[in-house]
Amino acid sequence: MSIRAARRARIIACAAVLGSLPALVGTPAAAHDRAVGLDFLGERELPDAMAFQGTTVGGLSAIGYDARADTYYLISDDRSQTGPARFYTAHIDLGEDGLTGVELTSTHPWLRPDGTAFPPTSTATSTVAPDPEGIAVDPRDGTLAWSSEGERIVPSDGPALLGDPWVRRATTTGGYLGQLPLPPQLHTNAQEFGPRRNQTIEGVTFTPDGRRIVTAMEDPLYQDGDDPTPEHGALSRLTVHDTRTGQPSAQYAYPLEPLFATPPAGSTDTNGVSDIVALDRDRFLVLERASIYSDNDWKARIYLVDLHGATDVLGRDSLTDPAAGPVRPVGKTLVSDLSDVPGLPRVDNVEGITLGPRLPDGRRTVVLVSDDNFAARQVTQFIAFALRDRP
Repeated sequence: MSIRAARRARIIACAAVLGSLPALVGTPAAAHDRAVGLDFLGERELPDAMAFQGTTVGGLSAIGYDARADTYYLISDDRSQTGPARFYTAHIDLGEDGLTGVELTSTHPWLRPDGTAFPPTSTATSTVAPDPEGIAVDPRDGTLAWSSEGERIVPSDGPALLGDPWVRRATTTGGYLGQLPLPPQLHTNAQEFGPRRNQTIEGVTFTPDGRRIVTAMEDPLYQDGDDPTPEHGALSRLTVHDTRTGQPSAQYAYPLEPLFATPPAGSTDTNGVSDIVALDRDRFLVLERASIYSDNDWKARIYLVDLHGATDVLGRDSLTDPAAGPVRPVGKTLVSDLSDVPGLPRVDNVEGITLGPRLPDGRRTVVLVSDDNFAARQVTQFIAFALRDRP
C-alpha cells in the first residue's frame, strides 16, 4: 500500500468512529507515516487477593517505569477501603526469553499535604477519598505524577458530594509535591456540566524529555456528548501540561471507538481511554478498554495517536458547540486488539500501559497491567510486548 493510500485508510477508519456526531466535528488528523507494531512476549498473573506488606493486592489501574532504577510503579484504585490509597513498586523480568516473572518489592500510601494517608469516602463527613487511576515517572528526576478521578455523588434528595479530579506530583514514597491546575471544564459540578462520575482523568504520561505531562479523560464531558454505545463513538479530551509551570498549554479531542457489543438493558457499560504513554513529543500509545461487565467480557485495544494537525480545544466549553467552530480530533491508528494476539490466554480488565526497558536487539518493551476490581472472577495480569517503531 502506498503512503498516500495508507494515510487515507487511517483517516477513513477514524472518521467512521465519529459518523453519528454532529457535522461540525471534522475529519481526524492523519497520523504521521511511521510504522509501529507489537510482538507478544508473554503474560504472567498474580494470585487472587494476594497479601503483600499488610495490604491486599488488587485494583492495579496503571503502570509506570523508571529506567534508571529499573523499577515499575503500579497504582491501586482502592479508595482507602481494603487499605490506604496506595501504590506498589515491582521488578519485572523481561529479556530474550520474554516475560518470565513479576515480583512486588514495596508499597506506599499516597499522602495528603499534611503527611497523612487518605481516609475512606464518607458522605456523613463530606470526605472524598481519591480514586487513583494513573501513574507516571518523571524521566528527569524519578519523581511521580498520579491522577485521581475525584467523585460526583448527586442524590435527588440531599446535598451533592463533589471532588475534583486531579493530577498530583509525589515523591517515590508517596509524599505530596504539588498539584497541577485543571482546565475549568474538567472541574466536577452538581449540574450536568463537566466530567461524569468515574469517567474523568484516567491516564497520565510524561513526554520522554520530561517537559510535558499529558493526561487522558476516560470518556466525554457531559457537554461533549453521550458515552460510546454500539451505535456510535464519542469524543474525550487529551490535555497537555507544561511541567515547568504546571499550567495546561493545549488540549485535543480524542475519538473513542463504539462499544464492541450490545450491553444488557440498564447497564452502564461503555468504552473509554484507560491509559496513555508517550513515544515522543507528539506520538502516544493510547489504551482503550471496554466491557460487558455482567458477562465478564473485556475488550482492550492499543492505538498509535498523533497530535499533529489536530485542533487545540483548550478553553472550549463544548466540543460540539457550533459557535466555537469545527474540531479536528487527533489521528489514531489501531496497533493491536488484544483479543487477536496469538498466545495470550485471556484479556481481562487491562487498564495500564508503559514503556519498559530495551531488549538486546534495541526494541523497547511495552508492559500492560490489568485491574481485577478485587473480584475473584477476574485476574491481575501483566502482558508484555516488544515495540517495533521505525521511520
